[in-house]
Amino acid sequence: MNLKRVLPFAKELLTNVIEAGDTVVDATTGNGHDTVFLARLVGETGHVYGFDVQKEAIQATTENLDKENLTKRTTLILDGHEHISKYVQTEVAAAIFNLGYLPGSDHEIVTRGTSTIKAIESLLNLMKIGGLIVLVVYHGHEGGKEEKESLMHYVQQLPQSYVHVLSYQFLNQQNNPPFIIALEKMKAK
Repeated sequence: MNLKRVLPFAKELLTNVIEAGDTVVDATTGNGHDTVFLARLVGETGHVYGFDVQKEAIQATTENLDKENLTKRTTLILDGHEHISKYVQTEVAAAIFNLGYLPGSDHEIVTRGTSTIKAIESLLNLMKIGGLIVLVVYHGHEGGKEEKESLMHYVQQLPQSYVHVLSYQFLNQQNNPPFIIALEKMKAK
């Protein structure tokens, strides 16, 4: 058996639930790689909402979408993911978060547990039954341990009849390797 690395596993999880025509969310667009991936999955009739707090992330994502001719399938929003419900009012099939900081950017600008939890709560309210939230947790930076701990505490408290929670991680890697938290909505609250 070959264990999948974290990012390919995250993409596999999303591929298994997203169908053409779905609405999905990239909660941290970063350089736009996940936004492009999602835009391909939703097809011409679906839509991706992408969020980031940094102008350079929105710009990089726009450029990557332009190269792939996928801009019509996306709405990019220069705002924090904790405000998802302000912009998205339709049923959501899936969402992805890459937590931490934007590679090659200011390492002082990082995701925080409180805003991420608020975003998760909003998404669970919008999410269809069987929908999936995938969080790729990078925690080796300043404040990363606190975010990781607050997220783990939050997701462990979710009722299993409402949400199934998966943690996927390599336990013997050094230097705080990223891991996945996946949440599958099982029923309406």
